[in-house]
Amino acid sequence: MATKEKMGGGTPKAAKTDTGGKAAGAKKGKGAKQTGTKQRGPHAGAALPVPPPRLKLRYRESVRPKLMRELGLTNAHQVPTLEKIVLNVGVGEAIKQPKALDSVVDELATITGQLPVRRKAKKSIANFGLRQGQEIGAAVTLRGARMWEFLDRFISVAIPRIRDFRGLGTRSFDGRGNYSLGIKEQMIFPEINYDEIESIHGMDITFVTSATRDDQAFALLKELGMPFKTDEKGRAARG
Repeated sequence: MATKEKMGGGTPKAAKTDTGGKAAGAKKGKGAKQTGTKQRGPHAGAALPVPPPRLKLRYRESVRPKLMRELGLTNAHQVPTLEKIVLNVGVGEAIKQPKALDSVVDELATITGQLPVRRKAKKSIANFGLRQGQEIGAAVTLRGARMWEFLDRFISVAIPRIRDFRGLGTRSFDGRGNYSLGIKEQMIFPEINYDEIESIHGMDITFVTSATRDDQAFALLKELGMPFKTDEKGRAARG
């Protein structure tokens, strides 16, 4: 009898322990699952406004007042400013190798942070084997914050990486306040990895300003930090 009670009493106790262990294990597993899928809230500065580019702040605080004094302007809206920056790359190899344009588009997107537009030929040229409508280049037009940030990186980081650099020429103004220059290698931009590029190519960069004269555009770009050649300074101002 004692043996039976002992056996009978032992069985429910064991079952209770087993049931409690399963419940505890299930509870623990559920808690671990909830912890793993916990959603995190936004960071502390998510509600704060995006800070403007530092070069744009410099233009507002120091460049614009200085240009008003030098040019004799009375209204701040008359001071020339930067409107847009256009990057253009022509790929002649795309006539026979259309895939060569894909790498150029990817590199331009990496440099500018904006998806380029593929340019097509406007007319056919038999001597070059070019057909109308064929993709032979890529271009990007930067405005707003991306424009100011690109110009800041171009002046501060990219230009000092140009080999044997002696200053930018001042004869590339078009007479209407726009300045263009050519880059021989895309490697001057630190965003490009030398081990991943397929070929070295150049590009044309055009800085479009609201100025109507070359001397005003020259003064604007110079105050923004463009390193022009000192011996051609007088020619650009008179031109």
